[in-house]
Amino acid sequence: MQKDESNDLGLRDKVVVITGASSGFGRGAAMKFCKAGAAVVLAARRDHLLSEPETACLGASGGRDVGAPDAPAARTARGGRAVHCDVTRPEDVEAVYRLAIAEFGRLDVWVNNAGIGALGPFIDVPMADHEQVVRTNLLGTLYGSWLALRHFRAQGHGILINVASILGKVPSPYYHSYVASKHGVVGLSASLRQELEEEGLADRIHVCTVMPAAFDTPWFDHAANFTGHDIHPEHAGDPDEVVDAIVRLAFAPEDEVPVGKDAASRIRQHRMMPDRTEHKQADRVHEQFMENAPPAPATHGALFRPSPKGAGVRGNSTRHG
Repeated sequence: MQKDESNDLGLRDKVVVITGASSGFGRGAAMKFCKAGAAVVLAARRDHLLSEPETACLGASGGRDVGAPDAPAARTARGGRAVHCDVTRPEDVEAVYRLAIAEFGRLDVWVNNAGIGALGPFIDVPMADHEQVVRTNLLGTLYGSWLALRHFRAQGHGILINVASILGKVPSPYYHSYVASKHGVVGLSASLRQELEEEGLADRIHVCTVMPAAFDTPWFDHAANFTGHDIHPEHAGDPDEVVDAIVRLAFAPEDEVPVGKDAASRIRQHRMMPDRTEHKQADRVHEQFMENAPPAPATHGALFRPSPKGAGVRGNSTRHG
């Protein structure tokens, strides 16, 4: 049996913010951070779905003192707070930050995880849907990164974890605005690391980028879909792989972490043979999504309003496999 290292390597009493915590990787990571004894601020549009991980955090914390260690009298605070947050609204993201500081007195780890997609031929996807994908994935990450890094600089340490995608390195058809936004997240993270390195802060403040391949989460149930087909990947991975990677980075930070059985090799192949890799990717996705998938009506998914579907860590992404 694999040992759960997160209980042993310094996560207890760490203060963690995680966006997109109501399902998928965010929910799984929130639960695992709580189990490891971290104080967690769980942020999502569907804040009513955060009661289970919030309760887990409360039970794990036991009401320990997790206030600022240099405060005259550190507050006794339980280890979980759920808060409504639409990451496309900078005021919502700032409210999450202010809650974390008000409740726990400091911030050790910030995870920008909230994300969504719009699938389909480029001109068939409404421009408003493309824009909302970019607002959520890229601007939402920008807002969280700005707040977290301001705090980390003042504090002298911290870990920022940005969840991107393998499609932030290797493009794919029918994911256009998602690909653009995730390339932006990868580039933003790299640029921030360069700045920290130049300022001599890279050993105390870390910016990590997680790049998952396709995993069995509710992502495809939430995505807008204008392909005309019911889109779910054939061989989706176990989301616990990504959850474990996110939690591991909170105590053993790395710059870029591809996750998935072939994620690292696909990135490497694209670097060495971009034309061939992109052609192969395009053929595979077109065949799987546009030729072999059953028909389905167009939908905006959960782009503009939360969906009642997909409230767990896992989704139903393997039903065509």
